[in-house]
Amino acid sequence: MIRIAIVCKPQKEELTRLLPELIGWLRQHGYEPLLDLEGGQYTTAAPAVDRAEMPAWGPGLVIVLGGDGTLLSVARIFAACETPILSVNLGFLGFLTEVRLADLYSTLEGWCNDCHVLDARVMLHAALWRQGSLHSSYEALNEVVVSKGDIARMGDFAVELDGKSVARFRADGVIVSTPTGSTAYTLAANGPILTPDVDAMVVTPICPHLLTLRPIVVRGDASLTVRVEGIPNQALLTVDGQKAVVLHLGDEVRCQRSSYTVNLVRMSESGFFEALRSKLSWGER
Repeated sequence: MIRIAIVCKPQKEELTRLLPELIGWLRQHGYEPLLDLEGGQYTTAAPAVDRAEMPAWGPGLVIVLGGDGTLLSVARIFAACETPILSVNLGFLGFLTEVRLADLYSTLEGWCNDCHVLDARVMLHAALWRQGSLHSSYEALNEVVVSKGDIARMGDFAVELDGKSVARFRADGVIVSTPTGSTAYTLAANGPILTPDVDAMVVTPICPHLLTLRPIVVRGDASLTVRVEGIPNQALLTVDGQKAVVLHLGDEVRCQRSSYTVNLVRMSESGFFEALRSKLSWGER
């Protein structure tokens, strides 16, 4: 029997009605549901485990009931096993979580009948090096950000591409994003929009103290290094806006294409531009 993992956004009251209904539907169609601990707070109709333990249960599909933030968290957890993810929007914007709640069961029917496409999204691998040694490493679906802390003063950063100097500048920080992340923080920082199938990364300074400094797009197989050269009091490495690590002076964040991909279940291949138009008002006059 194929197991299906269900991951829920916390504090969504509609889950009280939705989860028992969804669990019943899955069992009627021959699937065994597995809840995360957040979902387990709303029903005891299925076993509940910590999210980090879910890949070990070998699910054939992950259903995300939440927003883009929940999806980003799930993407990192399931990155190594590349389990398909069906994301249902219960959040605010839901740019990545394209499926409406009203379309949940018709989309599931499409997945059951193999009437779907898998939208493979590349991830970013970031390695934090400190004093010449590897300190820690991370996978990101959207972006990694090296930035100053909470004080309103800029930091000094250096960017290198394949070991060659690109620029040294003062700014609030630097964003390195995937094509998927080009519609997230990078977009808010005036970066370009990339379609998800573009083999590239985007480097975007955050509020630089130079009018000439603009975002750049580099090869997808490039090696990028962001180095902290001066900080007013604190600098941070942030992964997908969810995981934060305090940086020290001289720390290097080395970014390259991850060996993992995230497979999103879609009913058609035209969802990206539809999301741009409907959720970001792209092209409106």
